[in-house]
Amino acid sequence: MAATIGAAAETYYSLELLRENRNLPHFRPWRSAVMSRMGAETRPLTSLLPVRGPGVDLLALMGDAPCLDHAVDNLLHAPVARLRRELSGLAYRPGHLPWARRLTEGDREARRELAAAVRACHRLTVEPYWHKGRSELVALSSRYTNLVLEGGVDLLLRSLCTPLVRWCPPVLEAPYPRPVEVHLRGRGLVITPLVFSPPGVSLLWDPLDTAEPPRLTVPALRGPLTGTGPNEPYGAPGRNLESLLGRTRAAALRATADGVTTTELARRLGVSGAAASQHATVLRNAELITTTRRGGSVRHLITPLGLALLRTGTTPEP
Repeated sequence: MAATIGAAAETYYSLELLRENRNLPHFRPWRSAVMSRMGAETRPLTSLLPVRGPGVDLLALMGDAPCLDHAVDNLLHAPVARLRRELSGLAYRPGHLPWARRLTEGDREARRELAAAVRACHRLTVEPYWHKGRSELVALSSRYTNLVLEGGVDLLLRSLCTPLVRWCPPVLEAPYPRPVEVHLRGRGLVITPLVFSPPGVSLLWDPLDTAEPPRLTVPALRGPLTGTGPNEPYGAPGRNLESLLGRTRAAALRATADGVTTTELARRLGVSGAAASQHATVLRNAELITTTRRGGSVRHLITPLGLALLRTGTTPEP
């Protein structure tokens, strides 16, 4: 199956790309736009980037929720045992050791500082570029679906990165980042496209967790990552979209790119729940979003047609 890595993990991986001095052409405009803006408000998270060895696993701490609010809530309520498991043993910079110790002990204020830093980093490195990133994720997911329909899972895996990834039943051979053999034992495999990813595939796999399926991450970006960062003014497509839909409804369409409930949509737009529901109904009737019910709430998610409109700011061709 295919999935996204979630807002929190994409944010952390964006920081790893900033830290690494690698020649990645797709990320040059993005890097030049955001590098100088990292500062004190982002430091609690950037301090967790280790000098050496593995980094903190925000996917394990905050989940793969596409909505950052949900991910932050997961962090604030994560069991202390999980915090210790994910954060203990990392090679912190000496000046950050006392704060890191408080964090691993479950200190509430330290958690809030980390949550605020995750929000600040996401606001700088991910959010202004997510329209482009989201469209790349949707395009790649559609391609994977077509490959499965044409030739099954074997064709899909062969298309990823042969010979680095090979399915030799019942064993998956993949990089981790060194070559490993993973016995899936019926758990399945989650293929996860990443926006903020260097070239090549990688396997996210916890040998101690025998229940969760491994994740095979693949880079989704096929062109330069552009957006509405400080060096990239908000262009005509955004203005055209507001002229077409109206400012509030255009903002509602943008909000559904990550999936939102009606309550979240109302909060983002600064309107009542009834007004948010009305905007969602108009967008749904135009086939720009879909709405599904989960328990006592409904979730709105942009459609490929809505995404095409969001990218161009004009009415897309049928």
